Amino acid sequence: MEWFLRSNTTGARVLRTVVQGILAVVISIVPDLVGLIDLDPAFQAALVAVIMAILSPIMSEIGKGVEQVAEKKRMAKEAEMDIKG
Repeated sequence: MEWFLRSNTTGARVLRTVVQGILAVVISIVPDLVGLIDLDPAFQAALVAVIMAILSPIMSEIGKGVEQVAEKKRMAKEAEMDIKG
């Protein structure tokens, strides 16, 4: 999970984009699946773009949180080694 959120490699970025797209499509199709609303296909396409635009910064913030936790663990490990060493 840490690689998925933190890595800036091409593969990780493509995978994050694919996951955002899948989530956006699923979210836009849910009203049709449960029969609540019959959305126009053009509106669904616009909704997918909006959802992806919302998911991108959310995933970025999650990645920052993962990065902070990893940094704290690294610092704790270094402090432990300093005490022992």
